[in-house]
Amino acid sequence: MKQPTFDPGLTQQYGHRLRRAINPDGSFNVRREGLDLRNANYYLNLVSMSWPRFLGLLLTAYFLVNCLFAVLYYAAGIEHLKGADMSSPLMEFASAFFFSGHTLTTVGYGNVTPDGLLANTISSIEAMTGLLGFAIATGLLYGRFSKPTARLLFSEKMLVVPYQDGMSLQFRIANKRSNVLMELEATVTLMTVEVGENGALQRKFKELKLERPKVLFLPLTWTIVHPIDPESPLYGKTEEDLRNLQMELIILIKCFDDTFGQTVHARYSFPHSDIVWNARFEQAFEIADTGDLVLRVDRVGRYKKLAGA
Repeated sequence: MKQPTFDPGLTQQYGHRLRRAINPDGSFNVRREGLDLRNANYYLNLVSMSWPRFLGLLLTAYFLVNCLFAVLYYAAGIEHLKGADMSSPLMEFASAFFFSGHTLTTVGYGNVTPDGLLANTISSIEAMTGLLGFAIATGLLYGRFSKPTARLLFSEKMLVVPYQDGMSLQFRIANKRSNVLMELEATVTLMTVEVGENGALQRKFKELKLERPKVLFLPLTWTIVHPIDPESPLYGKTEEDLRNLQMELIILIKCFDDTFGQTVHARYSFPHSDIVWNARFEQAFEIADTGDLVLRVDRVGRYKKLAGA
């Protein structure tokens, strides 16, 4: 059988408008369609979505549920809510809405109380809905806070730097958190667009050799270096060559989180437009008067052009 070409799972098919494989936030540029709603994992989606979207969805659901029950109370007759303000239709609905909020959260201030079978039935159903709803919301919040993730800071640019007797490709990472990350391993994959055997354009993937593919700890920064030697697929390539190849470097960092006791991962990518030639990273840490090492996280991505560049 013919030896298959290397593919990290991002497909070799190419489209003229194909965007970068991985976004700066580590998400893949893949949109799923045609999914059966019965098989959709809503819990996974709610735990994985961004905090602004999650909080916005939570507040929207809370508002809509209160509006629904306020309509039910209003339709049942506002006179069945003792203590409600009936000075105007707007205040009647407002009283029903805020009574719904008190019932849903089981606060029950007592200034408005249900009267009659229908009003009490609606309030009983709402109380149960609130208990179940807040139990689900609490579980989601716990899942979001307890989910182990790697919060790594990647330099915004990747640099082509003189290295020993030749050149190298470098980028830098640091831990955004104060927790201890151990046994870090880096994998860097070069993705280019080239003419395939059938004459059509397709993606090509090659794993790059690193000067130091792993470190034991990450208390400061880690500059990951790929030597551009004769064995490197980037050897002899110019900035224009990389642009024509639509080059993108895909980064995978795997490490052990000592706080959670689990292995975590981080993803990133550098398109060809994020490569700076003939530059060097500035030092991102300094020694304090007390002898402590101080990491300046805001300097992780800082670099300076070399003289004559």
